[in-house]
Amino acid sequence: MSIDPLADIVTLLQPAARFSKLVECAGQWRIRREATGEPFYCAILDGACRVTFGDDQPFILEAGDFVLVPAMRDLVNESLDASAGLPDTIPAQLTDGRFRAGRLDGPADLRMRIGHCSFGAPDAALLVPLLPEVVIVRGEPRLATLMQLLGEETRARRPARELVLERLLEVLLIEALRSGTETTAAPGLSRGLADERLAASLHALHARPAHPWTVADLAAEAALSRSAFFARFSRVVGLAPMEYLLAWRMALAKQLLRRRELTMDEVAERVGYGSASTFSVAFARHAGVPPARFARGG
Repeated sequence: MSIDPLADIVTLLQPAARFSKLVECAGQWRIRREATGEPFYCAILDGACRVTFGDDQPFILEAGDFVLVPAMRDLVNESLDASAGLPDTIPAQLTDGRFRAGRLDGPADLRMRIGHCSFGAPDAALLVPLLPEVVIVRGEPRLATLMQLLGEETRARRPARELVLERLLEVLLIEALRSGTETTAAPGLSRGLADERLAASLHALHARPAHPWTVADLAAEAALSRSAFFARFSRVVGLAPMEYLLAWRMALAKQLLRRRELTMDEVAERVGYGSASTFSVAFARHAGVPPARFARGG
Protein backbone atom coordinates (compact mmCIF):
# COMPACT_ATOMS: atom_id res chain seq x y z
CA MET A 1 0.00 0.00 0.00
CA SER A 2 1.24 3.50 -0.81
CA ILE A 3 2.86 5.42 2.01
CA ASP A 4 2.64 8.80 0.28
CA PRO A 5 -0.26 10.64 1.95
CA LEU A 6 -0.74 13.12 -0.92
CA ALA A 7 -0.90 10.33 -3.49
CA ASP A 8 -3.26 8.39 -1.22
CA ILE A 9 -5.65 11.34 -0.90
CA VAL A 10 -5.64 12.21 -4.62
CA THR A 11 -6.20 8.57 -5.64
CA LEU A 12 -9.08 8.14 -3.21
CA LEU A 13 -10.69 11.36 -4.47
CA GLN A 14 -11.19 9.64 -7.86
CA PRO A 15 -10.58 12.72 -10.04
CA ALA A 16 -12.31 12.76 -13.42
CA ALA A 17 -11.63 15.33 -16.15
CA ARG A 18 -14.70 17.31 -17.22
CA PHE A 19 -13.31 19.73 -19.80
CA SER A 20 -10.43 22.07 -20.56
CA LYS A 21 -10.11 25.06 -22.86
CA LEU A 22 -7.62 27.56 -24.19
CA VAL A 23 -8.60 31.17 -23.43
CA GLU A 24 -6.97 34.11 -25.23
CA CYS A 25 -7.45 37.66 -23.94
CA ALA A 26 -6.67 41.11 -25.34
CA GLY A 27 -7.29 44.68 -24.15
CA GLN A 28 -9.33 45.19 -20.99
CA TRP A 29 -11.43 42.29 -19.76
CA ARG A 30 -12.91 40.84 -16.60
CA ILE A 31 -14.21 37.28 -16.24
CA ARG A 32 -16.32 36.45 -13.20
CA ARG A 33 -17.31 32.92 -12.16
CA GLU A 34 -19.45 31.81 -9.22
CA ALA A 35 -18.32 29.15 -6.78
CA THR A 36 -19.00 25.58 -7.92
CA GLY A 37 -17.11 23.66 -5.23
CA GLU A 38 -15.43 21.62 -7.97
CA PRO A 39 -11.68 21.49 -8.70
CA PHE A 40 -10.32 24.22 -10.99
CA TYR A 41 -6.84 24.63 -12.42
CA CYS A 42 -5.20 27.08 -14.79
CA ALA A 43 -1.81 27.46 -16.49
CA ILE A 44 -0.65 30.83 -17.83
CA LEU A 45 1.07 30.28 -21.18
CA ASP A 46 1.77 33.92 -22.16
CA GLY A 47 1.16 37.32 -20.57
CA ALA A 48 -0.14 38.14 -17.09
CA CYS A 49 -3.45 38.67 -15.30
CA ARG A 50 -4.90 39.44 -11.86
CA VAL A 51 -6.92 36.77 -10.01
CA THR A 52 -9.09 36.98 -6.88
CA PHE A 53 -10.69 34.01 -5.13
CA GLY A 54 -13.55 34.79 -2.76
CA ASP A 55 -12.57 37.47 -0.27
CA ASP A 56 -8.83 36.77 -0.55
CA GLN A 57 -6.34 39.38 -1.64
CA PRO A 58 -5.82 39.46 -5.43
CA PHE A 59 -2.57 38.09 -6.84
CA ILE A 60 -0.79 38.30 -10.17
CA LEU A 61 -0.28 35.26 -12.40
CA GLU A 62 2.41 35.40 -15.09
CA ALA A 63 3.64 33.14 -17.89
CA GLY A 64 4.79 29.82 -16.42
CA ASP A 65 2.49 30.04 -13.38
CA PHE A 66 -0.05 27.39 -12.47
CA VAL A 67 -2.90 27.64 -9.97
CA LEU A 68 -4.95 24.81 -8.45
CA VAL A 69 -8.14 25.28 -6.41
CA PRO A 70 -9.43 21.91 -5.08
CA ALA A 71 -12.86 23.44 -4.33
CA MET A 72 -13.72 26.35 -6.64
CA ARG A 73 -14.80 29.57 -4.91
CA ASP A 74 -16.05 32.81 -6.43
CA LEU A 75 -13.47 33.88 -9.01
CA VAL A 76 -12.60 37.19 -10.65
CA ASN A 77 -9.94 36.97 -13.37
CA GLU A 78 -9.07 40.23 -15.13
CA SER A 79 -6.51 42.12 -17.16
CA LEU A 80 -3.94 44.10 -15.17
CA ASP A 81 -5.36 47.39 -16.54
CA ALA A 82 -9.04 46.53 -15.98
CA SER A 83 -10.91 49.64 -14.78
CA ALA A 84 -13.14 49.50 -11.69
CA GLY A 85 -16.38 49.94 -13.66
CA LEU A 86 -15.53 47.47 -16.42
CA PRO A 87 -18.50 45.13 -17.07
CA ASP A 88 -18.02 41.39 -16.89
CA THR A 89 -16.79 39.74 -20.08
CA ILE A 90 -18.30 36.60 -21.59
CA PRO A 91 -15.58 34.83 -23.61
CA ALA A 92 -16.52 34.15 -27.22
CA GLN A 93 -15.95 30.66 -28.59
CA LEU A 94 -13.67 30.71 -31.63
CA THR A 95 -13.26 26.99 -32.24
CA ASP A 96 -13.75 23.79 -30.27
CA GLY A 97 -11.88 24.27 -27.00
CA ARG A 98 -10.65 27.80 -27.86
CA PHE A 99 -12.15 31.05 -26.53
CA ARG A 100 -11.39 34.79 -26.69
CA ALA A 101 -12.11 37.51 -24.11
CA GLY A 102 -11.81 41.29 -24.46
CA ARG A 103 -10.77 42.73 -27.83
CA LEU A 104 -11.53 40.18 -30.55
CA ASP A 105 -9.06 41.42 -33.18
CA GLY A 106 -5.29 41.60 -33.13
CA PRO A 107 -2.77 39.53 -31.16
CA ALA A 108 -3.63 38.19 -27.71
CA ASP A 109 -2.02 39.75 -24.64
CA LEU A 110 -2.67 36.63 -22.55
CA ARG A 111 -3.09 32.93 -23.25
CA MET A 112 -4.14 30.54 -20.50
CA ARG A 113 -5.25 26.93 -20.40
CA ILE A 114 -8.14 26.33 -17.99
CA GLY A 115 -9.35 22.97 -16.72
CA HIS A 116 -12.23 21.69 -14.62
CA CYS A 117 -12.64 18.26 -13.08
CA SER A 118 -14.78 16.48 -10.51
CA PHE A 119 -14.12 14.15 -7.59
CA GLY A 120 -16.07 10.89 -7.59
CA ALA A 121 -15.24 9.83 -4.03
CA PRO A 122 -18.20 9.67 -1.62
CA ASP A 123 -15.82 11.10 0.99
CA ALA A 124 -14.73 14.04 -1.18
CA ALA A 125 -16.29 16.57 1.20
CA LEU A 126 -14.11 15.18 3.98
CA LEU A 127 -10.91 14.72 1.96
CA VAL A 128 -10.85 18.03 0.02
CA PRO A 129 -10.49 20.18 3.18
CA LEU A 130 -7.24 18.31 3.88
CA LEU A 131 -5.78 20.01 0.78
CA PRO A 132 -4.82 23.71 0.53
CA GLU A 133 -7.57 26.10 -0.57
CA VAL A 134 -5.33 27.56 -3.30
CA VAL A 135 -2.00 26.29 -4.63
CA ILE A 136 0.24 28.45 -6.83
CA VAL A 137 3.18 26.89 -8.67
CA ARG A 138 5.67 29.16 -10.41
CA GLY A 139 8.19 28.17 -13.06
CA GLU A 140 7.12 24.54 -13.64
CA PRO A 141 6.22 24.32 -17.37
CA ARG A 142 5.56 20.55 -17.14
CA LEU A 143 2.22 21.37 -15.49
CA ALA A 144 1.12 23.25 -18.62
CA THR A 145 2.31 20.27 -20.68
CA LEU A 146 0.21 17.91 -18.57
CA MET A 147 -2.79 20.19 -19.07
CA GLN A 148 -2.24 20.16 -22.82
CA LEU A 149 -2.12 16.35 -22.80
CA LEU A 150 -5.35 16.30 -20.79
CA GLY A 151 -7.03 18.62 -23.27
CA GLU A 152 -5.92 16.57 -26.26
CA GLU A 153 -7.03 13.31 -24.63
CA THR A 154 -10.40 14.83 -23.68
CA ARG A 155 -11.16 15.75 -27.29
CA ALA A 156 -9.80 12.51 -28.77
CA ARG A 157 -11.87 9.32 -28.76
CA ARG A 158 -9.11 6.76 -28.40
CA PRO A 159 -9.22 3.39 -26.62
CA ALA A 160 -8.75 3.47 -22.83
CA ARG A 161 -9.47 7.22 -22.89
CA GLU A 162 -11.05 7.38 -19.42
CA LEU A 163 -8.19 5.48 -17.79
CA VAL A 164 -5.59 7.73 -19.43
CA LEU A 165 -7.49 10.85 -18.37
CA GLU A 166 -7.73 9.60 -14.78
CA ARG A 167 -4.00 8.87 -14.57
CA LEU A 168 -2.98 12.17 -16.23
CA LEU A 169 -5.22 14.06 -13.85
CA GLU A 170 -3.84 12.27 -10.80
CA VAL A 171 -0.28 13.12 -11.91
CA LEU A 172 -1.26 16.74 -12.56
CA LEU A 173 -2.85 17.18 -9.12
CA ILE A 174 -0.01 15.46 -7.25
CA GLU A 175 2.60 17.50 -9.15
CA ALA A 176 0.78 20.72 -8.31
CA LEU A 177 0.37 19.84 -4.63
CA ARG A 178 3.99 18.82 -4.12
CA SER A 179 5.42 21.69 -6.22
CA GLY A 180 3.31 24.48 -4.75
CA THR A 181 5.44 27.47 -3.79
CA GLU A 182 2.53 29.46 -2.39
CA THR A 183 -0.53 28.13 -0.58
CA THR A 184 -3.11 29.51 1.77
CA ALA A 185 -2.36 29.14 5.47
CA ALA A 186 -5.52 27.11 6.14
CA PRO A 187 -5.00 23.87 8.09
CA GLY A 188 -4.76 20.70 6.02
CA LEU A 189 -2.69 17.72 4.96
CA SER A 190 -0.18 19.77 2.93
CA ARG A 191 0.64 21.88 5.97
CA GLY A 192 1.03 18.72 8.04
CA LEU A 193 3.43 17.23 5.49
CA ALA A 194 5.43 20.47 5.47
CA ASP A 195 5.98 20.05 9.22
CA GLU A 196 8.91 17.63 9.63
CA ARG A 197 7.64 16.21 12.94
CA LEU A 198 4.03 15.78 11.85
CA ALA A 199 5.07 14.40 8.46
CA ALA A 200 6.71 11.44 10.21
CA SER A 201 3.47 10.55 12.00
CA LEU A 202 1.36 11.07 8.86
CA HIS A 203 3.59 8.81 6.78
CA ALA A 204 3.50 6.13 9.50
CA LEU A 205 -0.29 6.34 9.79
CA HIS A 206 -0.79 6.05 6.03
CA ALA A 207 1.72 3.21 5.74
CA ARG A 208 0.01 1.13 8.45
CA PRO A 209 -3.66 2.13 8.74
CA ALA A 210 -4.50 -1.22 10.40
CA HIS A 211 -2.03 -0.67 13.26
CA PRO A 212 -3.73 -0.08 16.64
CA TRP A 213 -2.54 3.52 16.78
CA THR A 214 -2.87 5.66 19.88
CA VAL A 215 -2.07 9.34 20.25
CA ALA A 216 0.99 8.31 22.26
CA ASP A 217 2.19 6.04 19.41
CA LEU A 218 1.80 8.80 16.82
CA ALA A 219 3.46 11.31 19.14
CA ALA A 220 6.44 8.94 19.42
CA GLU A 221 6.68 8.83 15.60
CA ALA A 222 6.83 12.63 15.65
CA ALA A 223 9.31 12.70 18.57
CA LEU A 224 6.97 14.95 20.54
CA SER A 225 5.23 14.68 23.88
CA ARG A 226 1.65 13.45 23.73
CA SER A 227 0.15 16.84 24.62
CA ALA A 228 2.45 18.81 22.30
CA PHE A 229 1.75 16.43 19.42
CA PHE A 230 -2.03 16.52 19.93
CA ALA A 231 -2.12 20.33 19.98
CA ARG A 232 0.24 20.71 17.02
CA PHE A 233 -1.50 18.07 14.86
CA SER A 234 -4.96 19.50 15.56
CA ARG A 235 -3.84 23.06 14.78
CA VAL A 236 -1.86 22.30 11.60
CA VAL A 237 -3.92 19.49 10.03
CA GLY A 238 -7.30 20.77 11.20
CA LEU A 239 -8.44 17.49 12.80
CA ALA A 240 -7.47 15.76 16.02
CA PRO A 241 -5.14 12.77 15.40
CA MET A 242 -7.77 10.10 16.11
CA GLU A 243 -10.36 11.97 14.01
CA TYR A 244 -7.92 11.97 11.10
CA LEU A 245 -7.17 8.27 11.61
CA LEU A 246 -10.89 7.42 11.67
CA ALA A 247 -11.57 9.51 8.55
CA TRP A 248 -8.70 7.84 6.70
CA ARG A 249 -9.74 4.32 7.75
CA MET A 250 -13.33 4.94 6.67
CA ALA A 251 -12.20 6.34 3.31
CA LEU A 252 -10.11 3.22 2.74
CA ALA A 253 -13.01 1.02 3.86
CA LYS A 254 -15.34 2.63 1.32
CA GLN A 255 -12.82 2.01 -1.44
CA LEU A 256 -12.46 -1.65 -0.44
CA LEU A 257 -16.23 -2.14 -0.11
CA ARG A 258 -16.86 -0.68 -3.57
CA ARG A 259 -14.41 -3.17 -5.09
CA ARG A 260 -16.29 -6.15 -3.57
CA GLU A 261 -13.14 -8.27 -3.61
CA LEU A 262 -12.84 -8.93 0.16
CA THR A 263 -15.06 -10.40 2.84
CA MET A 264 -16.34 -8.12 5.59
CA ASP A 265 -13.84 -9.66 8.02
CA GLU A 266 -10.99 -8.93 5.59
CA VAL A 267 -12.10 -5.31 5.11
CA ALA A 268 -12.35 -4.89 8.89
CA GLU A 269 -8.82 -6.24 9.34
CA ARG A 270 -7.39 -4.00 6.60
CA VAL A 271 -8.65 -0.86 8.35
CA GLY A 272 -7.74 -1.74 11.91
CA TYR A 273 -10.79 -3.47 13.41
CA GLY A 274 -10.65 -6.79 15.22
CA SER A 275 -13.97 -8.08 13.95
CA ALA A 276 -16.60 -7.44 11.31
CA SER A 277 -19.13 -6.51 14.00
CA THR A 278 -17.03 -3.73 15.57
CA PHE A 279 -16.17 -2.46 12.09
CA SER A 280 -19.83 -2.49 11.05
CA VAL A 281 -20.83 -0.42 14.08
CA ALA A 282 -18.06 2.14 13.46
CA PHE A 283 -18.79 2.31 9.72
CA ALA A 284 -22.54 2.76 10.17
CA ARG A 285 -21.94 5.53 12.70
CA HIS A 286 -19.58 7.27 10.28
CA ALA A 287 -21.32 6.69 6.93
CA GLY A 288 -24.95 6.52 8.04
CA VAL A 289 -25.49 3.09 6.45
CA PRO A 290 -24.16 -0.41 7.28
CA PRO A 291 -21.14 -1.49 5.23
CA ALA A 292 -23.03 -4.29 3.49
CA ARG A 293 -25.64 -1.83 2.21
CA PHE A 294 -22.93 0.62 1.16
CA ALA A 295 -21.19 -2.14 -0.81
CA ARG A 296 -24.47 -2.85 -2.63
CA GLY A 297 -24.79 0.83 -3.49
CA GLY A 298 -27.78 1.32 -1.20
